[in-house]
Amino acid sequence: MVVVLAAPLALSAGCWGGGGVDVTVRGDFGKLPEVKFPKGAPGDSLAVETLKEGKGTAARKGDLVVADYVGYRWSKDGRKLLASSYAKGQPGAFPTGQLVPGLVRAFEGARAGSRVVARIPPEDGFGDEGDPGHQVGADDTLVYVLDVRAVYPRTAGPRGKKQAPLSDPGLPKVAEAPAGQAPVVTMPRAAAPKRLQVRTLVQGDGPAVRKGQLLVLQYGGYFWRDGKVFDSSWSAGHPKAALIGTGQVMQGWDRGLVGQRVGSRVLLSVPPSLGYGAKGLTQFGIRGSDTLVFVVDLLGVH
Repeated sequence: MVVVLAAPLALSAGCWGGGGVDVTVRGDFGKLPEVKFPKGAPGDSLAVETLKEGKGTAARKGDLVVADYVGYRWSKDGRKLLASSYAKGQPGAFPTGQLVPGLVRAFEGARAGSRVVARIPPEDGFGDEGDPGHQVGADDTLVYVLDVRAVYPRTAGPRGKKQAPLSDPGLPKVAEAPAGQAPVVTMPRAAAPKRLQVRTLVQGDGPAVRKGQLLVLQYGGYFWRDGKVFDSSWSAGHPKAALIGTGQVMQGWDRGLVGQRVGSRVLLSVPPSLGYGAKGLTQFGIRGSDTLVFVVDLLGVH
């Protein structure tokens, strides 16, 4: 993959009560919650409740939600903490179009600053097969406490001052496109540069991106050799997220995006040595000799 998504548990591919069973949640938003379960088995219905109402844009299917979370497995045999963003020190990135149904429902209408609790029975979670990779059995109910940090709609784009058009005839030209669509990129006739090229097309007014942050972005990836798109968050239908500056994405991204400001649109020309090397990436049709061009919108950092 071009982007390493920060994937929390259950990605697919006050007091809260539901179905006659109460789960008690204590603690402030943004801090590790204390979750207490009653004796016995969980209820068999989906239950979602907002314990704290946030502000801003409400999440819809297709948006990317960044949230802190704890996730539990609950059955008649007991309960177990399976995952915690607080323990990892990094929030999760939830593409709402690619979640189990119960999490889709949990995030529906959620706003930044909201604390949401969800009890997700198997039929709204992983179904009859469970998810052995996440230690979830076929009869296990999932319980999540979700602290929503931010909501990024599928149409999110750069915010800042547009820079003068590129005057370098040896670099690609980037044309504007409607919100939610990949920009059109025209490749020059010149040979691809052998070194990383970084140009700021829109200068954002947000904080500088720092090493080790979760970076939320929109991006399109293009072949220098023919200008064709090989990967795009716009085609995927939602923004994506990646840990930046830690080696979890290609070197060209780590070097070119750290230090850029949130809100910016950046053009990157990445030589093979800073991309996928001599092996390329066959599932995307990337050859070992390919120079890759990216247009990246920096939407937020966490």
